Amino acid sequence: MCPNCGLPKDLCICETLAKEEMKIEVSLDKRRYGKTMTVVNNISKDMNPEQLLSTLKKKLACGGTYKNGKIELQGNHLRKIEDLLIKLGFSKSQIEIKG
Repeated sequence: MCPNCGLPKDLCICETLAKEEMKIEVSLDKRRYGKTMTVVNNISKDMNPEQLLSTLKKKLACGGTYKNGKIELQGNHLRKIEDLLIKLGFSKSQIEIKG
């Protein structure tokens, strides 16, 4: 049984509800030595962020991490990430690209 919605694990709707309520912000961040990071903000723990990170890393062929509610991906992926997030079930109105 899911502790949040009370349904069995195979029928749990928590991840779907979390996807519908989120407003995702994607931005670039400069790091040490001029390295660029693509940062995906406002990812809730109900969404299974580790699985989302793994999928994004495979599709974008880059390294990355999840910490403090943010997914950080190595490199500039602003052009590709919106299409990937839409394919993963997010709507275009939920994604805000800050370039």
